Amino acid sequence: MSPTVFRYRSYRFFFFSREENRMHVHVTSPDGDAKFWLEPIISLQEHQDLSPRQLKEIQGIVEERRDEIIRAWKKHFRR
Repeated sequence: MSPTVFRYRSYRFFFFSREENRMHVHVTSPDGDAKFWLEPIISLQEHQDLSPRQLKEIQGIVEERRDEIIRAWKKHFRR
């Protein structure tokens, strides 16, 4: 199960239900994908086939919507 948190343009922000406990969000698009840690600070953990410009844009979206992502994480994982 991988619930969608939100979509922005061609990006889908989501979680994998059976993965590590450290808070993070996955992002996918037709161009590639990425994973961002949410704590202790927002940071890129890994990516594939996304340009530096796209990664900067995605990180900005994660930073802007961090609280929303964290609320969705806590609700989904019942922490």
